[in-house]
Amino acid sequence: MGWIGPKEENIPPHPRQEPRFYGDLTAERIRYIFQDCADFRERQVLIGGDPDKRAAAFTIDGQVRGERLYDYVLRPLATSDLLRTATPEAAFRMMTEGMVYASVTVCDTLDQAVFALVDGSVVFDFPGQGKMVAYSVPTEEKRSVSDPENEPSLKGAQDAFVESLRTNTSLVRRRLRAPELKIAEVTAGRQTVTPIDILYIDGLTNPDLVTEVKTRLEGIDTDELLQTACLEELIVDEVKTAFPLIAYTQRPDRFCAGLVEGRVGVIVDGIPLGYLMPGTVGQFFKTGQDRAQNWVAASCLSVLRYLCMLGSLFLPGVYVAAVNFHPEMIPAKLAWSISEAKIDVPFSTVFEVLILLLAFEVVQEAGLRLPGPIGQTVSILGGLVVGTAAVEAKIVSPVVLIVVAVAGIAGYTVPSQEFSSALRLWRLILTVAASLGGLFAVVGGAAVLVCRLARLESFGTPYLTPFAASGRERAQGHGVIRWPLPWVKFRESALHPRNKRRQG
Repeated sequence: MGWIGPKEENIPPHPRQEPRFYGDLTAERIRYIFQDCADFRERQVLIGGDPDKRAAAFTIDGQVRGERLYDYVLRPLATSDLLRTATPEAAFRMMTEGMVYASVTVCDTLDQAVFALVDGSVVFDFPGQGKMVAYSVPTEEKRSVSDPENEPSLKGAQDAFVESLRTNTSLVRRRLRAPELKIAEVTAGRQTVTPIDILYIDGLTNPDLVTEVKTRLEGIDTDELLQTACLEELIVDEVKTAFPLIAYTQRPDRFCAGLVEGRVGVIVDGIPLGYLMPGTVGQFFKTGQDRAQNWVAASCLSVLRYLCMLGSLFLPGVYVAAVNFHPEMIPAKLAWSISEAKIDVPFSTVFEVLILLLAFEVVQEAGLRLPGPIGQTVSILGGLVVGTAAVEAKIVSPVVLIVVAVAGIAGYTVPSQEFSSALRLWRLILTVAASLGGLFAVVGGAAVLVCRLARLESFGTPYLTPFAASGRERAQGHGVIRWPLPWVKFRESALHPRNKRRQG
């Protein structure tokens, strides 16, 4: 990927590339780094109750769990008879060999000790050893696993990803118990130092795809990684497009299904989503229910989603083109009804359509940004004002209201909201084009859209997959139609999996 935007000189090194903190590993350096930090704590501990074996214990308040710290670490260290009678060197060795009931890490560098504190460890400085001992006692306060609100399931699992990285990988491990599931970890963000886990199935996933994902994630050079766009826009192939190039999901079962298909998954600490790469058009139209119900019903619903997508995209533009440029396309009775309804409306057809499209976008945005009860009230009032009141006031005609409402509702059938948002943007563009050149402009705009999508790639995979795939690929059950599972013998060839057969 090329550089986007102006380059800067003297960029500080990424914390993964070089140590962030330099100097000797001493208590004075720890105190200096955390000076002016109100949550930094230090206490003296007598190892084995011996005043000659005095160690400084450092913690960050709120990052460690109090009862674990006292019961699992401080009490065994302060009351051990073995530590009392041992020499300082022997006591330090025993502290690293299982004297306490917590995982232990020996810190050789200042970087290790500092990040151990941040991650929820208590760090002991034993004078004269040149090393420090860190015991992991994190607080582990997190939101409990709940239902997937954005991807509800009528027939399937009812758990969703949360903000805790290890909780999310545990949800994946519970479903994919094979030891071939590999989890690699990188960090990103100079200030946030956010852990990012890369998940794939060894022996199944294309190793070139795994390498490419790792390379792009390791190449992230930014201050913070707190929002989804901070990750998505820094690793995709193309940023000059409204269409999403990475699929995400709240559902662990759908995430695991993507891994089994041969995709690479990414989970970011603090973000309750799982990313699947590469992202293709066919993936954005799949739902968790497709394999949870009968294949006939799932296929019909899949075809319906694609038809609704086309209707949402082209219906307003086709209506404007038919009324302004091609009235012969409209049946006589319908044309008479449209002309009767427009007698008292002072605005042109294209102005009516654009005003209603923008009005519905405003109502939707207001409903999303406000709290639940208030948002519902605003949506209802907005619908009444934009709909019934506008028609009765002769500002818009009833037919335009119906066309825009049908197009808006049809767009909500697309499972991916980001893909739906891109379609709404292109719907406005095609409507404006229809007002200028009729159906010829609509067809030209559609050709530009298809060419634009055909040029896109997601991690080396054509974005229009499965439509860019061969007829044999679609015949194997990876197209619009969801074939019976006993017929789907192979994985998608577009992903180039090492193990192409999915069942016998």
